[in-house]
Amino acid sequence: MAPSNNPDSRTPEPGSNPETGNSPETSAPYGSGPSPAAAPSGGVPGAVPSGRVRLHHLQQAKANGARFAMLTAYEQYSAEIFDQAGIEVLLIGDSASNNVFGNESSLPVTVDELLPLCRAVARSTKRALVVADLPFGSYEVSAEQAVATGVRFLKEGLAQAVKIEGGAYYAPTVRAMVQAGIPVMAHIGFTPQSEHALGGYRVQGRGDDAQRLIDDAVALVDAGAFSVLMEMVPAETAAAVDAAIKVPTIGIGAGNQTTGQVLVWQDMAGLRGGKMAKFVKQYADLRGILGDAARTYADEVRSGSFPGPEHSF
Repeated sequence: MAPSNNPDSRTPEPGSNPETGNSPETSAPYGSGPSPAAAPSGGVPGAVPSGRVRLHHLQQAKANGARFAMLTAYEQYSAEIFDQAGIEVLLIGDSASNNVFGNESSLPVTVDELLPLCRAVARSTKRALVVADLPFGSYEVSAEQAVATGVRFLKEGLAQAVKIEGGAYYAPTVRAMVQAGIPVMAHIGFTPQSEHALGGYRVQGRGDDAQRLIDDAVALVDAGAFSVLMEMVPAETAAAVDAAIKVPTIGIGAGNQTTGQVLVWQDMAGLRGGKMAKFVKQYADLRGILGDAARTYADEVRSGSFPGPEHSF
C-alpha cells in the first residue's frame, strides 16, 4: 500500500511530539501544559511527606509540633511553582475576586468564576493539598446549598477540600458537608465575606471576645472541620484557640503559634502594589521585576533590536 500523504499518519521524527507536530528543535509555542513534576524543595522535616499531602498529614504536623505553609494560587504557573517549591497547601481563595478579577472585595466573585481557576490549580499540582473557598452566597442559605456547592468544587473544580467562613452557627453546615464526604476547613476571626456586618477590616477576638473564638473553633471541630484558619486575631487569642482544639490551625495575621501560615501569593511575592496589611511580609518584588522587563521589552521593540537574528526563522 502506498504511503499516506496525511500528516497525521506519518511516522514522527525521533524526539518530536506527534500530538503537536513539533520537530525536535522547536518547542511548543506559548506553553504546553504543566512542566514535568520536580522533586519538591524546602518543607519542614516531619511535617508532611514528599508525596501528595493529605488531611492526616496535616494532623500529624500538629501532633508532632511541625509547621506547614499555605499560599493562594489561581492559575497554572503559580500553582506549579509553589507545588514544586514544597508549599503544602494551596488555596483557590475567593480573594481571586480582588486579585484576579479586579473587584474591590471578595464579595462579587461567583462559583462559576472560581471553578475554572480551581481546575487549573488542581491540574497543575502533584503534591499540594488543593483547597477551594466557597464564595459569598454559595453556602449560607442552607446546609443543602452548602453540600451542593461543595460537591461542585470537588467534582468540577477537582479540589480536595473546601473552606467556609463563619463561627459556631455554621457547625450544622459543616457536619452536613463532612457527612457528604466533603472535607471542610473552617475560617474564623475576621471573615472578609462579612466585612459589612463586622464594620470593616477589624481585628477580632480581643479581650473578652477571645472566648467567642475559642467556642466557635471547638464547635466547628466537633462538627468535623479538619482545620481552623484564623484571620486578624491577636496572637494570644490564636494560641488559646490552637491549644483548645485537636486539629491544625492556620494563621494569617494571627501570630506564630498556629500549625500553618497562609498569605495571598501576590502579597507575599510583591506583585500587588499599594499599602500592605500589617501581617504581610513581602519576599520578592515581582511588581518591580515585571515592570522592568516590560519596559525593556517595549524599548527594544520600538528601537528595532527585538526580534534579533537569533529570534528569527
